[in-house]
Amino acid sequence: MALAVVIGLLVSFLCPLHAQAVQKNEEKKININTASLTELQQLPRIGEKVAQRIIDFRNEHGKFKKIEEIMKVQGIGEKVFQQIKDRITVEEPKAKK
Repeated sequence: MALAVVIGLLVSFLCPLHAQAVQKNEEKKININTASLTELQQLPRIGEKVAQRIIDFRNEHGKFKKIEEIMKVQGIGEKVFQQIKDRITVEEPKAKK
């Protein structure tokens, strides 16, 4: 009986910590202005060729000002954008105080 109580307490303590870790990991967005080839490939439907096109595009045209501009890259249309829009950013990370 005591073992069941201890296990119950451990589960109730560890589950929220795991959920926070998962949520924090999901919140980390990929900055399309600074991401490497490998980082860009972590996005859904973005393979090596399209990731390279993103890098080439930003090298040629400068930084993306808003995430929607990624649709100017060959291979990224509305459907792909809808799948990646919540996982990308153009903003620099905020400095921790």
